[in-house]
Amino acid sequence: MAISFFNEDIEHKLKQKTDLKNWIKLIATKNKKLTGDLNFIFTSDERLLEKNIEYLNHKTLTDIITFDYSEGPKINGDLFISVERVKDNAFKFNTEFTTELHRVMIHGVLHLCGYKDKTAKDAKIMRLKEDEALKLRSKNLLEELN
Repeated sequence: MAISFFNEDIEHKLKQKTDLKNWIKLIATKNKKLTGDLNFIFTSDERLLEKNIEYLNHKTLTDIITFDYSEGPKINGDLFISVERVKDNAFKFNTEFTTELHRVMIHGVLHLCGYKDKTAKDAKIMRLKEDEALKLRSKNLLEELN
């Protein structure tokens, strides 16, 4: 059982991998789940668009596609993330790239925990869960500095 990070067709240097793994495990635990095998694959818009068309029949750019292989309380999945889309969204929403990247990563984890975002009500709950997770991440980073 591992949380792993890969680059598919781009170069992306992820910082604080151990801290991110611990944070992801904490969020899973808070949602009454265990982490199994989670693969975060950082890729380009082009590659993620190909997957979006092939697997979901969507012809749009997206920041993340989550393939869920979970069984019972153990979450397992492949989470493909477009680094280009995250950068564009960080600019669009006037936030730091790292903050947006963490939001997208935890968004995928929350999907694996059972949260949806297709309806307005579900999307609002998902956003609240993302915000809670990001606050925990910030708090943990501050505690490490002290």
